[in-house]
Amino acid sequence: MVIGARMRNILWQASAATSALALASFLGYLAPEAQAAQGGTPGAPFTHQYFNGVIGPLTQRGDGTVGESTYKNPPSPICTLATSSAGNVNTDCEGTAPHNETSIAVNPANPLNLLGGLNDYQLRLSSGGHVGETIFTRAHVSFDGGKTWAMYPIPYNGYTATGDPAAAFDASGNAYMATLGFGFSQGASLPNQNADILVAHSTDGGKTWDTVRVASGSGVLTGPGIFNDKEYITAWGNGNVIVTWTQFNLAKGGSYISSPIFDAVSHDGGNTWTAPQEISGSAPFCLGATASAPTACDQSQGSVPVVAADGSIYVAFENTYNIDPASLAFGADQYLVVKVDPATGGRTAGPFLVSHLVDGGYDYPINVDGRQTYQDSQFRTWSVGNIAADPTNPAHLAVVWSDMRNSPLPSSPSAFNPDPNSVTTNSDIVVSQSTDGGQTWSAPAAIKEPGDQFMPWAVYDSTGRLHIGYFDRSYDPANHAYGYTLATEQSPGSLTFTRTEVTTTLSDPTQGTRWFSGGVINHATTFLGDYTGIAAIPGGGIAAFWTDMRNTVCFTVRCGSGQDAFYAS
Repeated sequence: MVIGARMRNILWQASAATSALALASFLGYLAPEAQAAQGGTPGAPFTHQYFNGVIGPLTQRGDGTVGESTYKNPPSPICTLATSSAGNVNTDCEGTAPHNETSIAVNPANPLNLLGGLNDYQLRLSSGGHVGETIFTRAHVSFDGGKTWAMYPIPYNGYTATGDPAAAFDASGNAYMATLGFGFSQGASLPNQNADILVAHSTDGGKTWDTVRVASGSGVLTGPGIFNDKEYITAWGNGNVIVTWTQFNLAKGGSYISSPIFDAVSHDGGNTWTAPQEISGSAPFCLGATASAPTACDQSQGSVPVVAADGSIYVAFENTYNIDPASLAFGADQYLVVKVDPATGGRTAGPFLVSHLVDGGYDYPINVDGRQTYQDSQFRTWSVGNIAADPTNPAHLAVVWSDMRNSPLPSSPSAFNPDPNSVTTNSDIVVSQSTDGGQTWSAPAAIKEPGDQFMPWAVYDSTGRLHIGYFDRSYDPANHAYGYTLATEQSPGSLTFTRTEVTTTLSDPTQGTRWFSGGVINHATTFLGDYTGIAAIPGGGIAAFWTDMRNTVCFTVRCGSGQDAFYAS
């Protein structure tokens, strides 16, 4: 999550009278995205949480995978599900462990070929009570339009874990999966290694893969270096692909310096890549900046690229615009868009301001991990969405996010209440559009619904209508359980939407969950992923892919709701 968001999550501990420089120094100690995981597992990045503090040491195998022999990548596929015609299809077929952070892509050369990316956790309980775990990005693949799913391994030799999966197809049907590559202190040759950017590519629809390192992290989690985070990917033409990410620049002790957005481009199907380059540019002036803190405004995160109808490439990302601790909007972000060269990836225009967001430190309650959450909840959240391009008009773009503009907000910093169990929240999905290639943007339009809506993803269909998928708690009057909603634009460019519930059963992350809930009151989960995904299906329709908690699973001595990757169209 963006460093400004990390500021927001713990600023309630700091006085509004604290100077910006002193506060930045205090918060900088917690700045690296790589933090100790829940349960205190050594070296585990905070973005990729382990569950319940019951993770045992793993051993490095000769083929680069980790753990017991059952963790080795088997011959493809790992497993295949029975064909289903259900409205919601569980795509998980290999056990009780959680799956989250879902990304989906549809093959334009074969619309029946779907590719889902997700964090796939694998657990094994030994006869002596020892728990072993791996976390790898896997490919969930269908060749019949989502009725039958198989899970295929992706080789990550030399890495002990991966995360933040992102799936894409180019126009010729080549598949891509971007992810982070980690080395933890669990017997790996590179203990505590700061994350690399990896992209795997497949020429058979997602069944077999080759993986390339695009960018390298440097240093270790608690020292100076580069920590890469939150990558995303898109592809076009025959073998053209771009990946963008955040580069956290860290100083002594892992303290925060800056976090610009970088990219790299491939034109040979992901085999070779351009050198990583910074593309975020000079952000619009932020409140609270000083001459002694020249990188104070360079706090960016959540980048997503998109290819427009004329082949232009735009990248949207968040940047913290308010670092004035005396401001009620302290820690709030702005959405920015840049245009980059499809050939080189270099920035050619922008950054252009889309909108300021209502996502500052005083706008959300805080969970047990010091992260933003919602009422009666413990799962972490943020405002990030994505950018979408209209295939009927190369100048027409949309950016979506979620924020608290329609939620009850404190009247002053001193009135801020961080306790999620004693406040009411009303997060809404917000959208802005541009008709001049990202240079200017419309006033933000919120989809006003009761309860919390969050983690949106947007796409245009072939007719130029915008669709937005998101988690939606409006179905529960208590604002606890969520469904998954698809909002469809009533007419192109109208920014007025008709909502359809995609899920057939609600999920309750506030109680009785099995994963990421050890030691939390009522076993509320602290993590269900940081994003979800939808994709347009050529010829009509939308593919939705989300983290669902309807199924009960049992592991060790406790049962609770699981986390599965569900699909619907």
